[in-house]
Amino acid sequence: MTWRALWPLAALLLCLGLPWLPGLPSFWVTLGNYIGISSIVAIGLVVLTGVGGITSFGQASFLGFGAYTTAILTVQTGMSPWLTLPAALAVSAVAALLIGAITLRLSGHYLAVGTLAWSVSLYYTFANLDLFGRNDGISGIPPLSLEGLRLIDGRMYFSVIWIGVLLAALATANLLDSRAGRAIRALRGGAQAAASFGVNTPRARTLAFVHAAVLAAFAGWLYAHMQRSVNPTPFGLNAGIEYLLMAVVGGAAHIPGALLGAGLVTVVNNLLQDLLPKLIGTQGNFETIVFGAILVLTLQASPEGIWPHIARVRPRPHRVRPDAAPLAARVMPPRGAPLLSVRGLNRTFGGLVAVNDLCFTLTAGEIAGLIGPNGAGKTTTFNLLTGVDQPGGGSVEFLGHSLVGLRAPAIARLGIARSFQHVRLVPSMSVIENVVIGAHLRGRAGPLRGVLRLDRAEEAQLYAEAARQLVRVGLAAQADRPATSLALGQQRVVEIARALCLDPVLLLLDEPAAGLRHNEKAELAALLRRLRGEGVTILLVEHDMDFVMNLADRLVVMDFGTMLAEGTPETVRRDPAVIEAYLGSVA
Repeated sequence: MTWRALWPLAALLLCLGLPWLPGLPSFWVTLGNYIGISSIVAIGLVVLTGVGGITSFGQASFLGFGAYTTAILTVQTGMSPWLTLPAALAVSAVAALLIGAITLRLSGHYLAVGTLAWSVSLYYTFANLDLFGRNDGISGIPPLSLEGLRLIDGRMYFSVIWIGVLLAALATANLLDSRAGRAIRALRGGAQAAASFGVNTPRARTLAFVHAAVLAAFAGWLYAHMQRSVNPTPFGLNAGIEYLLMAVVGGAAHIPGALLGAGLVTVVNNLLQDLLPKLIGTQGNFETIVFGAILVLTLQASPEGIWPHIARVRPRPHRVRPDAAPLAARVMPPRGAPLLSVRGLNRTFGGLVAVNDLCFTLTAGEIAGLIGPNGAGKTTTFNLLTGVDQPGGGSVEFLGHSLVGLRAPAIARLGIARSFQHVRLVPSMSVIENVVIGAHLRGRAGPLRGVLRLDRAEEAQLYAEAARQLVRVGLAAQADRPATSLALGQQRVVEIARALCLDPVLLLLDEPAAGLRHNEKAELAALLRRLRGEGVTILLVEHDMDFVMNLADRLVVMDFGTMLAEGTPETVRRDPAVIEAYLGSVA
């Protein structure tokens, strides 16, 4: 058995045995309990902030939802503490869905400010309603018990808390190693890129938000039955900021970093509270000032957190199962059949006309080039065809389906895939992990199946498909390397492999030859001709005229958003309007 299979058992034995070590002071056991509860919250922030890129200062509020739910149910109704756990998780999940429906519409610093706002609001809600006991809180919460044994001793409760940490870590690791987890991770490569391969980006953000909230509620449930009383203080803004700092200092993108950050912040904060009054000779909250300075210096020296300096963090190699059943392939339309029809397409940005009354058609099994000077509207046209942007007028039909009004995931499902003018890969993922994102719509497993690891057969199929596409584009040897460690030209080829994982009917390539050397361009041209032979229709934007003229069956020339010319490469090459647009009338 591998260490990956054995470490949960080793961690379980450590959770059960560590608090009973001879000579271990009760103080350190208690400190370990607080570190464990903080670790669970920080593990949720790994998914939300470190992986999903959503900064939240309000996770302590969800801790409060879990703690208050079990306090109210056990004290006022006499319900068993164990039965209140599902209720605490459900209340927090519903609260996260409601809060997220509003907050997650924001982005950047507006999103962070939004989390600050509802954190303050919920704190005062807890402090001012009789249901929550106002500022005095709720006391008399019964302890957890097993077979009649009341878990009052801190050493017994240590095992309960750290088994909870182990379960939270396993659930989060399984989620991130699943189809749903990849959707969250794909957000780091840009929401537009993720959506273009079928990822429902609002749903992925909501999943990250709810997962972090549920783990915080679990920590709150443990906290309530450890303290046996709750009040609003531990669930305010200061606590929320501290949990976020734990995740960031340890290494926000890594589960072990969450545990490390929780331990460091808790221990250092406690030591400063003891040492500073002795050194300064006066009482006060001086530890907050020193602690803040230490954190700033730590983040200046290590923006990615401390964990990457302790363990060399690399994408985990994926062993592709040769026995994995192939994914169902799309039936390609017959060569020469009408495929795409663009009529009167328009898009303006304020007073700027980016696309103006554009008309062209594509037939199945051809390579067409969309060319023109910089600023001609080529990339905007790609965005309109793939649902990244919506046109102001005109029509687009693909295989009889109108694309106007459809969002990117729906258009991807119809069989249109693309690459981007500026490479959009997820930096923290390996080459094959980036490529398998393209097969998102070819899988069905949801987050629950991922957490319980019931999706292994489907995952094997998706990775086998990604490996096949890497062989197809000549990058099989690079599969387990970090994607951003490749040269720019190779990264563009990775994007093509990712697009091919969708099994597209129409492949849109935005400057695929940019950054490639001569031999690499020849290999790319050979690949695109093979794809055309297999029935894939290709529309490419390219500034390398030798490359596109020798490859494309037909060219569409744009200038200032309008179609300037259309025809075979030889016809376009001799067109006076094209010559004037590129070279000037005197030439």
